[in-house]
Amino acid sequence: MMAAARLRFMTIGALVLAAASPTLSAGVSVSPSADLTVREISRQLFNAKPGERIDYTGLDLNYLDLSGLDFKQARLARTDLYGVDLTDANLKGADVSYARLDRAVLIRANFSGADLRGATIFRPTVYSDMHDDHADAPRFAGANLSQVRVQANLSGADFRGADLTRADFSPLEARPGQGTMVTLARNVLKSCDFAGATLREANFTRAVLMFSSMLGADLSGAILVDADLSKVDFSGANLSGADVTGADFDGANLAAVRGLDTVKGLDKAVNVDKAIR
Repeated sequence: MMAAARLRFMTIGALVLAAASPTLSAGVSVSPSADLTVREISRQLFNAKPGERIDYTGLDLNYLDLSGLDFKQARLARTDLYGVDLTDANLKGADVSYARLDRAVLIRANFSGADLRGATIFRPTVYSDMHDDHADAPRFAGANLSQVRVQANLSGADFRGADLTRADFSPLEARPGQGTMVTLARNVLKSCDFAGATLREANFTRAVLMFSSMLGADLSGAILVDADLSKVDFSGANLSGADVTGADFDGANLAAVRGLDTVKGLDKAVNVDKAIR
């Protein structure tokens, strides 16, 4: 019984001694059955050699306080990060694809260049107080957020050059076993920087995007139905085939926008006459 318990809590340092480890060439392996503690994870990341990527793929790391850690491009694909505290954590270049970041604390977390394909980010804590200080917002510059599913207030977040192809910011949530979609609160993305981002076929239904920058972004085929686009800077953006039915363009900058003649629902949008051309 004691031997089994010791095996269950083996650390990375013990595992890498096994020369026959099948994943050693791709990075350091973590036992799939490991119930890791904050201390173990901290030790593993601290001891990782240059170029070595700790592999937490598929592990359950619910509610751990991992704030301030440098993940050194660790592999966290399909990892359950529900409720994890990632305040000031460095996940730059990490593989967080298909991971669950629901209810995670993302205050000043750096996901720049990370792979977040298919991840879910539902109701995270993004600000350190009730004032929504944009300096607390996480960074996703250059990240792969294709098909990510978000339900959050991410105002002030940096998405410059990120890939958000088919990202879903719509206020709908499937409830397993109920066979219905539940309408949730609107996603709030005020003053976000999407300059140069790829937003092809992204779904921003009812999202609040006011004061955000879409400078040179590719929004071809994007769904912006009933979205608040007031004061959004679309300068040089591609809106080919986008659906803006019911969207509010009050004060939006449409200068040099491409594909405006192919936009759907522009005749049903609000305050188009108040947009800057």
